[in-house]
Amino acid sequence: MRVPLLPALCLAGLLCLTACGTQAEPTPTPEPAVTTPPPAATATPEPTPYNGPVNPLSGLPADEETAALRPVAVMLNNLREALPQLGQSQADIIYEVVAEGGITRMLAVYQSVEDVGTIGSIRSTRPYYIELALGHDALFVHAGGSDEAYDDLWAWDVDHFDAVRGPYLGKSPESNMMWRDADRRKENGYEHSVVATGTSILTYLPEDLRLEHEEGYDAGLVFADDGTPEGGEPAAVVTVPFSNYKTGVFTYDAGLNAYLVEEYGEAYVDGATGEQVAVTNVLVVQTRCRYTGDSLGHMDVDVVGEGEGWFACGGQAIPIRWSKPDRESPMTYTTQAGEPLVLGRGNTYVNIVPLDAAVTMA
Repeated sequence: MRVPLLPALCLAGLLCLTACGTQAEPTPTPEPAVTTPPPAATATPEPTPYNGPVNPLSGLPADEETAALRPVAVMLNNLREALPQLGQSQADIIYEVVAEGGITRMLAVYQSVEDVGTIGSIRSTRPYYIELALGHDALFVHAGGSDEAYDDLWAWDVDHFDAVRGPYLGKSPESNMMWRDADRRKENGYEHSVVATGTSILTYLPEDLRLEHEEGYDAGLVFADDGTPEGGEPAAVVTVPFSNYKTGVFTYDAGLNAYLVEEYGEAYVDGATGEQVAVTNVLVVQTRCRYTGDSLGHMDVDVVGEGEGWFACGGQAIPIRWSKPDRESPMTYTTQAGEPLVLGRGNTYVNIVPLDAAVTMA
């Protein structure tokens, strides 16, 4: 019997496809992704607060020996003809007070003069500058003084070093505690030429002099890293008129976090560095200033007592109160509420002005 041709051919094709067909490859199983765990978070360590000794006049860190020292207070000339002053930018505190005829002088107070270069020009003193120096238990350097000041220096037993009536003026640099600088004598004049250095001051101090504070002495100042007063008014520019002759201007520089000082319409410059003086704290002390009635126009300024004033730091200012109960006590400051005033760590400029001085903040 014959098999039909078409079914036979279909059966043969089917068998051929089954025998010759290509089998599909199995789909690979994906390997699990390898992930790296994120690094464990590490906490930023808190800075360790500094608990060591500090400079009692600036609040900045200092070694124990420096912190215990009696500071050095130097009388500085501030006539236009005497500028630039030298070394004043290294002072921890600068006091500016009227002297006579509307002119002012500075008392620059250094906790240590060990690393201070030339200081000057050095001029004569008045009783109220002496009282400020006594409040710091300071060693007092000057070149002359009013008759009343000389009486007080001896009556108050002040440790002072005088280039006029004392044995502390040499004829050449470093030959004594003070000398007349040849260049300043030529450029500024004879009376504006007395200078010293930190080294010369330390070298010519008497050997039997007490160099450290007595136990229990307190400078009376409080400091913090940021002294910007809370609730203050804007004080980017503080203008302090002393007289018709002298006005001080303090302009806040946020980059420096300090006030740049101007006087006589120009930058107040340290001639030793050529740089404008900058201070962290600006204090204004308002008090009674009156003429003594003598022929020289000398002033009598009350720095012992109490009164009101202003404090500026960080571009802000608040009204304050000041107090100095006696000549041996430091001048201290409080808020109007009676809380101790907190200064910023750094140097301080104290402007002592008449009660009617038109101090402005802007």
